[in-house]
Amino acid sequence: MIKGSIPALVTPMSGDGAVDFAAWDRLLDFHLAEGSDAVVVGGTTGESAALEQSELEELVRRARQRLAGRIPLIAGSGTAGTAKSIALSQAVEAAGADALLVVTPYYNRPTQEGLFQHFTAIADAVRIPLVLYNVPGRTACDMLPETIARLSGHPGIVAVKEATGDIERGQDVLRLSRPGFVLLSGDDATAATLMRAGAQGVISVTANVAARAMHDLCAAALRGAHDEAAAIDARLTPLHRSLFVEPNPIPVKWAVHRMGLIGEALRLPLVPLTAGKRAEVEAAMRSAGVMAG
Repeated sequence: MIKGSIPALVTPMSGDGAVDFAAWDRLLDFHLAEGSDAVVVGGTTGESAALEQSELEELVRRARQRLAGRIPLIAGSGTAGTAKSIALSQAVEAAGADALLVVTPYYNRPTQEGLFQHFTAIADAVRIPLVLYNVPGRTACDMLPETIARLSGHPGIVAVKEATGDIERGQDVLRLSRPGFVLLSGDDATAATLMRAGAQGVISVTANVAARAMHDLCAAALRGAHDEAAAIDARLTPLHRSLFVEPNPIPVKWAVHRMGLIGEALRLPLVPLTAGKRAEVEAAMRSAGVMAG
């Protein structure tokens, strides 16, 4: 169920900072039309840290209605604490999520045993599948392959988003984990290489902008056409790079705005893309074929 190109969706907002639900419908329609294989709602790229729980629940409810079961709906539900993560996971499950994306508990810096118990407790508390999310560059918390392998033994834990960009790390996860456990890249720049090594897809920032190309890249890789996937990836490389000229989701949200899908507003402490960086992002969008000019 969880494979292929999975955009971690931006959250559209109006100028006053309110969630723009009309733009949300438009964004979901875009990804259905462009072939995205699933979507993540309320992940890092969706400004999860700035969303109220009620807003996340409404985003999930509306996505559930708009997608109508055509592609999987994955909701971000990780927090710094186990009890809060359980409560949020149960809330978005009730709102209609098909699966959960749960980041390692940031700031607390638990041990590997603490991570094992944290994710086990969340998986035990819900009925839908759980995708682990390891992104130590943001959380200061690194879940090691051996811990991921232990967690893969839980029937409710089906995948991991590994966002280190370390191919050897991904290979270790695949080698140690149970058969059928899904490895997803969380780093667009190395996703094609990780899929060559056995990953089943990518939870992607780039797919917000180049949705069709990222779908085609993943489809090629999943059928073993890795040279084709690499050729698509080469065309997207400037876009992968430019979407991180400032911290995510600042550049990608501006890019999706330039495509006419959403407004450019973010919530403080994030602010719109610096004027001096916009030409670089636009040039990468033109190179990827998602912007005329």
